[in-house]
Amino acid sequence: MGRMVLQWVLNAVALWIVSQTVSGFVVSGWGSAMIAVVVIGLFNATFGLLLKIITLPLVINAVVLKFSSEFVPGFRVETFKAAFLGALALAVLHLVFGFFTPKRRRRDYRAEY
Repeated sequence: MGRMVLQWVLNAVALWIVSQTVSGFVVSGWGSAMIAVVVIGLFNATFGLLLKIITLPLVINAVVLKFSSEFVPGFRVETFKAAFLGALALAVLHLVFGFFTPKRRRRDYRAEY
């Protein structure tokens, strides 16, 4: 549970960083960032998986960001260019943050026999 909360917070931080560096990508506060991360995750989990199979992942992430911004007050992606640059920046930040989040330990069931 703690790992999931850490991921949620780090994703919101990444979204805020993108809003500070990409013109047209707006997050008005931490509450909006936290909600936007959940909405983006839900859209990615439902529509994103199907669309990623048939098209480029970065373009789909840009579309998901743009679409998600229509549903979250205080989170706005004004142009597709902003969505694309935001998706690219988020991909890089998620890669970097991945080095700082604890990995799940696989349980070796063979050792129990």
